[in-house]
Amino acid sequence: MAARMMMSSRTLMSSLGALKLPLLNTIARKTITPCTQPLASRIIHRTLSSSGLPQQPSLNVENPTAATLLSDEEQMLKDAAAKFAQDKMAPLVKQMDETGVMDMGIIDGLFEHGFMSIEVPEKYGGPGSSFFASNLIVEELSKVDASVAVGLDIQNTLNTTLLLQYGTEEQKQRYLPRFITDTFTSFCLSEPQSGSDAFAMKTNARKDGDHYVINGSKIWISNAAFAKVFLVFVNADLTKGYRGITAFIIDRDTEGFSIGRKEDKLGLRASPTCEINFDNVRVHESQVLGEVGQGYKYCIGVLNEGRIGIASQMIGLAQGCMDHTVPYVMEREQFGQKLWDFQAMQHQIAHIQTQIEVARTMVYNAARLRDAGYQVIKEASMAKYFAGEVATQTTSKCIEWMGGVGFTKDYPIEKYYRDCKIGTIYEGTSNIQLNTIAKCIKDEKARGV
Repeated sequence: MAARMMMSSRTLMSSLGALKLPLLNTIARKTITPCTQPLASRIIHRTLSSSGLPQQPSLNVENPTAATLLSDEEQMLKDAAAKFAQDKMAPLVKQMDETGVMDMGIIDGLFEHGFMSIEVPEKYGGPGSSFFASNLIVEELSKVDASVAVGLDIQNTLNTTLLLQYGTEEQKQRYLPRFITDTFTSFCLSEPQSGSDAFAMKTNARKDGDHYVINGSKIWISNAAFAKVFLVFVNADLTKGYRGITAFIIDRDTEGFSIGRKEDKLGLRASPTCEINFDNVRVHESQVLGEVGQGYKYCIGVLNEGRIGIASQMIGLAQGCMDHTVPYVMEREQFGQKLWDFQAMQHQIAHIQTQIEVARTMVYNAARLRDAGYQVIKEASMAKYFAGEVATQTTSKCIEWMGGVGFTKDYPIEKYYRDCKIGTIYEGTSNIQLNTIAKCIKDEKARGV
């Protein structure tokens, strides 16, 4: 299904062009506008109670349901995240973007509302929710500010997943309760000489008795300014190449570990992205995550799934931009009529909203497949690639529809435009996603699929 939905902007425009005008007009009339329905103030406490959200059931292959159909619990969680975003985040977005500093009250709120590490089982104090539910939160937060969403996404879809899958019981007991209550984390992979070629890393760990001594540096580390725990990939045996890559859990206060320069970025400015440095950092072998030399496998696996989170961020961002733009278009008058009343404008908006819906369906489908235990390498790459492209086109078009005011900071449209660009870069560039998709297609053909 995902493969059939994976089309370029040109292909989709061509398909829409073949539709009859009444259908396009119908789509335009149903374009989403900002929700004005009040939300129950305590939904989140009912949703993430001590009993936790019901586990997402495995997909019933004999009787499949729509990927975008939400259960009552999922809808409550989605509404709760939307309310938090509007009430707590929205008033601070402009200030945080201008200063490039995250308001720590928002970070505290993410923990207080139970949004962090929601897949952690009840055994460790978590709600035992689903990967899909985590992506719903990312999408809703991104409608208001993707800078906040990215931090939560890294913790929920990357670091929590890694610890649940490969951590020892002692590591889980020590860290997972903190991930839920007050501890932000960072995922540390990239280096100055290893971006897309991530396994060309030079940061290394030398064995010294029952410890490892780590030296080197990492760049582009999100959450680094306030993270308390870092999941770091380094090479424990450079002679073995990528087969020496090993994952470590490193606490912020470890001697020799330091936070370096903060990047001055185009977008996601409130999300701190920093360099981190290791100067003879000694860590006990008990801090190795999983097996020595298996880090490259863990990294590939978790990023394959984590890309769904970035796709969720992009569809949320695109929808948020539309939700600010369409009401303006419906009110703005030129040449004696509302901009909305020009059929050409309706068709452009209908086209973009259709692309967002296609991207959302791909993302939801990939997330549900992952929860059901299916391999989602192709689906995740397709979702991330397409959602990133859609967000780029959506924000660009929204600025055009807004006219001159869209190019100013008086409206949030230009921020969405700046924020979306990273979606085609981090956790695998668009070209890397296309490489992955092509490999999957080749493998399928070789297997006669």
